[in-house]
Amino acid sequence: MRRRYLCGALVGVLATAGALTTAAASAAPGSSQAQAKLSVMRTFNGKPSKPVRPRRTNNLTYQGGVGGIGVETAPTVYLVLWGSQWSSDPSGESATLQSFLGHVGGSSWLNSVTQYCQGVAAGTITCPSGSQFAGNPSGIYGGIFTDSGVAAPAHPTQSQLAAEAVNAASHFGNTSSTVNATVQYVIATAHNNNASGFGTQYCAWHSSTSSSFGNIAYTNLPYITDAGASCGANFNGLGPNAGMTIVEGHEMAETITDQFPNGGWLDRNGEENGDKCAWITSGQGASASVTMSGASFPVQSLWSNAFSSNNGGCVLSF
Repeated sequence: MRRRYLCGALVGVLATAGALTTAAASAAPGSSQAQAKLSVMRTFNGKPSKPVRPRRTNNLTYQGGVGGIGVETAPTVYLVLWGSQWSSDPSGESATLQSFLGHVGGSSWLNSVTQYCQGVAAGTITCPSGSQFAGNPSGIYGGIFTDSGVAAPAHPTQSQLAAEAVNAASHFGNTSSTVNATVQYVIATAHNNNASGFGTQYCAWHSSTSSSFGNIAYTNLPYITDAGASCGANFNGLGPNAGMTIVEGHEMAETITDQFPNGGWLDRNGEENGDKCAWITSGQGASASVTMSGASFPVQSLWSNAFSSNNGGCVLSF
């Protein structure tokens, strides 16, 4: 069974406080108290993978939310280029991420998130009509913050990444819990400026932190091409930069459906809609390039409870 959350040695590397707690933890970024849970995208292990089969279903179920919030009903995604190290961008990751985020909203690829909801009983598998459904707006990209005045830490910790997410919320004027209940911040670190464990233990992760602006959802997005094939370079023949959008798409879709881990939609093994379909090489749900508003991007499939007569499966459109 694959586990969703970091434990053991990697926790010691990333969580300066030690033990992990829920997204509702009261600790402020940088405090000595425990940090919120990390929802981790595993690396590609180089072995052919098989799609999750719909028989003996293990669909996602609602976990009850954190402070009433389980999904992003009107998501906005902000990109943060953290640190003066972004003066070097040899793979052009900044431009690729901006283009992807500018096209992905409203796409049929992302539309599978709209079957999941909040405000329903824990254990719900299929949301009834009238629920507070997750959103997929065409204008999902909220903008970019190039925070390059000083260097970011060489290998930022979870606390430091959380603090930068709060800094980004302030920069964008998102200073209320109501606004941040449907926002996510992608903290992108520059070439050779990645948090420890990247490329060997994970490709990216999303989490949350408490703040005076409410709970803040954020993604630790390392410089993906630094990890090579472990995080998607040339995966399924999709090109050397394929991992950029495969990984960010994975984290974005998971944050929409499990904004503050783990109050949203997970299966009985603790996996989210991206985890269940990661690194599929062939057959139903295999990663592919998908057209979004006239541009094509490599992405992985996402889990849909509704697929195959509600038995569930990995889909590239919904």
